[in-house]
Amino acid sequence: MRKLVMIFAAAGLMATAACNTVRGAGQDVEAAGEAVQDVAK
Repeated sequence: MRKLVMIFAAAGLMATAACNTVRGAGQDVEAAGEAVQDVAK
């Protein structure tokens, strides 16, 4: 039982870390897009 709880805890931590990484990448892409729009004006 304890091993199962540890596996779920580890999976939850990895999912949270991946989510934060994807959000950061999305913010970088958004910032790059805004920079291109500013140059185009």
